[in-house]
Amino acid sequence: MAKQWASTGPIAVETTPTPDSVLNLGKGVSLVFWDTSLIVKDRAQAKRHRNKSCGFTAGSSPNQLAIPFYNILWAEATSTATDSQPGGGSITIDYALPTSPKHVRPEKLTYPLGADVPLQDATKWVETLLDKAYGPGVQRRKRAKAIVNPHAGPGGADKIWDRDVRPLFEAARMTLDVTRTSITKEAITICEQLDLSAFDVVIPCSGDGLPFECFNGLGNRPDARKALSELAVAHIPCGSGNGMSCNLYGSPPCPSLAALSIIKGVRAKMDLMSVTQGDKRMLSFLSQSLGIIAESDLGTEHLRWMGAKRFDVGVVQRIFSKKVYPCEVAAKVEIADKQAIKAHFKRIRAQEDEEASKDGSSGRKVLQEDWEGEGLPPLKYGTINDKVPEDWEKTTYDNMGNFYNGNMAWMAPAANFFPAACINDGLMDLVYNDGNLSAAKYIGLMTAVESGKFFDNPNMTYRKISAYRITPIRQTGTSAGGEGGYISIDGEKVPFAPFQVEIHPGLATVLCKSGRFETPGPMGWEKA
Repeated sequence: MAKQWASTGPIAVETTPTPDSVLNLGKGVSLVFWDTSLIVKDRAQAKRHRNKSCGFTAGSSPNQLAIPFYNILWAEATSTATDSQPGGGSITIDYALPTSPKHVRPEKLTYPLGADVPLQDATKWVETLLDKAYGPGVQRRKRAKAIVNPHAGPGGADKIWDRDVRPLFEAARMTLDVTRTSITKEAITICEQLDLSAFDVVIPCSGDGLPFECFNGLGNRPDARKALSELAVAHIPCGSGNGMSCNLYGSPPCPSLAALSIIKGVRAKMDLMSVTQGDKRMLSFLSQSLGIIAESDLGTEHLRWMGAKRFDVGVVQRIFSKKVYPCEVAAKVEIADKQAIKAHFKRIRAQEDEEASKDGSSGRKVLQEDWEGEGLPPLKYGTINDKVPEDWEKTTYDNMGNFYNGNMAWMAPAANFFPAACINDGLMDLVYNDGNLSAAKYIGLMTAVESGKFFDNPNMTYRKISAYRITPIRQTGTSAGGEGGYISIDGEKVPFAPFQVEIHPGLATVLCKSGRFETPGPMGWEKA
């Protein structure tokens, strides 16, 4: 499928198309399948789009318009026949029109069929168009439970939903059931009680807090295994971080482009993580952090009005404070060498590409972890209250600067902290660094994230692990986080106390753009 905007350049139609790919509508208007686009040969429409400076071009002729199949939302042929006027009908095509590189909106083409175009032929042509628009493995007219958090990030999720998202979903003929949250953790209750037979996908419209609630609501159910497998989770970015959207649909996050990616989204299995702390177990889809990243997130809640910029402010403030976060870490390390991690990523990416080439719709297929029962999978390594396994690596860090473990590549726009992360490789990505770095080296480390050179930075350690335990050593009077500091689980604050994490391969189902995370991978992985 063609990508929106970037792939909508001029298309020269030089070869005679096959008869079944053309629908001649009379008066100089025809619709033609060509390569990855629908060619609309219509002088008036081509002129209208040129005048609006939209993302579709007229190709080699000023009389035609090229619409990528990826942008086709829906099409139908309908009869206008009556008893007094037999025959007649019309064809309607809904599509996503780029108005900038970061935004699309629904548009519509409607033409009368005319006396020379039988409705049966038009209906057959429309079905072929929809096959090309959605492709194998992509569900049409998805049934969605949308959960909108009006207070996400800097606010405005309501407006984003109504202005940028709902119109696209409706144009694609999706069935929508919408709830606007009013209290914290409401999405957990919604997903705990959701009728699985009524929906194909749950779509939080928020920051990363609402996806966290959705996964945990599904995980709390007696039929958690079925719920997490059958009900896909998607994400419309309306918060400060929007890490889930960045990974599934690309960074920077754009609500209308995310909506288009969900409409055309493919189902993929995604790893989840179990976090145990005290007597509580929760699911994590994104990350866990202690140190500068946790404090830059949770310690800047009062700056939510700044959006994602609040994280940058928090990082700079804490770099110059030269604060360290002593802790004990025990981890089940699977791959410790950076070159071996690159080779692992290359192997997984090749499998994803091979699988996608078979049907053009989905990435690497990995079966869900098998276990008996309908609830969450049993914990392979026990909980935080059990003894640490003997084969785990155990280290005390007196000068930990940042401890960051993730299940996705992007944590926020321009924040690709885990470039070797894979959607379903059964491994977590762990990065950490010494807190005694100079301010210049610390700033260099942070800027390396945006430049794509973070993975190879010598001041940062990168590991692939399957489980770990971290025990923070309390400090008095060092943080406003309470009880010694901040710990963040998917951006949510949890008690400053020991916790343990392990991975569950393929436990969740998501709707994503390409069947894998939208990350370029670590620099140089192609040569690994």
